[in-house]
Parts: sequence; C-alpha cells; structure tokens
Amino acid sequence: MEKEELYARDISGAQWRKSSHSLVICVEVAEIGGGAMAMRDSKNPGMGELRFTAEEWNAFREGIRAGEF
Repeated sequence: MEKEELYARDISGAQWRKSSHSLVICVEVAEIGGGAMAMRDSKNPGMGELRFTAEEWNAFREGIRAGEF
C-alpha cells in the first residue's frame, strides 16, 4: 500500500483507543483497514495523525520492544 492511498482514506469513523503504554504522552491508536494503523495525540487530536502501513506498524512495534526509541 502506498502512503498516498493510506492518507486518502476517510478515517472519520475510526475507533480510537488509548495505548496502555502511554504514560506522560497520551497516545491513541486506531486500526484503519488492511493492517494499517493510525496514531494521534489524545490531548490534541485536531493536530492530525500519523498513518502506518502494516509493515511500518510492525517495524515500529518491534523497534519499541527492542528499546530503539
């Protein structure tokens, strides 16, 4: 999936959930289809979101687990 397609999707009906690992920074995530995910700041959702393909999301999660961030 190309990034343009990912950002062209209408996610206004997405079901956002707060990350259980969110401590100081309040992060919400939503599944947006095809394994893609969106992430936003729950305290300021109007700023927009980051969108990840399934492959990017998996790499991001693995990086977190490995302590890369």
